[in-house]
Amino acid sequence: MLTYPEIDPVALAIGPLKIHWYGVMYLLAFASAWLIAMHRTKAPHALITKTQVENLITYGAFGVIIGGRVGYVVLYQFETWMNDPLWLFRVWEGGMSFHGGLIGVILAMLIYAHRIHKPYIALMDFIAPAVPLGLGFGRLGNFIGQELWGRVTDSRWGMIFPRDPSGLPRHPSQLYQAALEGLVLFIILFWFSRKPRPRGAVCGLFLVGYATFRFLVEFVREPDSHIGFDLLGWMTRGQLLSIPLFVLGVGLMVYAYWPTKTPDAVTASKNS
Repeated sequence: MLTYPEIDPVALAIGPLKIHWYGVMYLLAFASAWLIAMHRTKAPHALITKTQVENLITYGAFGVIIGGRVGYVVLYQFETWMNDPLWLFRVWEGGMSFHGGLIGVILAMLIYAHRIHKPYIALMDFIAPAVPLGLGFGRLGNFIGQELWGRVTDSRWGMIFPRDPSGLPRHPSQLYQAALEGLVLFIILFWFSRKPRPRGAVCGLFLVGYATFRFLVEFVREPDSHIGFDLLGWMTRGQLLSIPLFVLGVGLMVYAYWPTKTPDAVTASKNS
């Protein structure tokens, strides 16, 4: 059995000011996205310039935060929101959703692509490899905050979380997600995007990879207590929401590699 490392959720306290590790992980997520995007601008015929990366990350950050919060409220706590509409704005009480954050980023990139007059799908291809490490940092924040833990297990890597009232060993599913959705997906996308790919292939692979890893980890992640299983007695809300992402990702990959694609659409992807 693994021992949970006692980590103070407050990373730094200066008088009444407290900086939590979860906030630090968000900063690391945006910093990693900025560094990767800056690196990608060095490629020949890069889609955007270094000076445009700052605005790109700013738009993405707003999309993540606003979309993540709204998505969590609508997808996971809709009844709570209906009973207390102002709860949406009390972000300090916690609650963010990846699927909502993804929708927020999709909309933010749509606005930014229009602003800089760049092909939308090409911009999504450009930003996709910069996302996974941020997801990994977010899952580490969940682990430190002792939230979204896994299901009870008798395996040797089970872990007892001090804040878990059951006191039973559980899968440290936050670490599984940090490794798969974060590090592994980043390596795959970074390698895949090093060569010119047809437009839509990189962001399509991101959606397929994330949906696959999320669907698998949900088998060992504890379902939300107020939701339980949504379908067939075993499918969680996270799995249900990952299915359309997988379908959309496969659709983008098919679109990208469709044999009758015009040469212009393929060569234009070199700018992503």
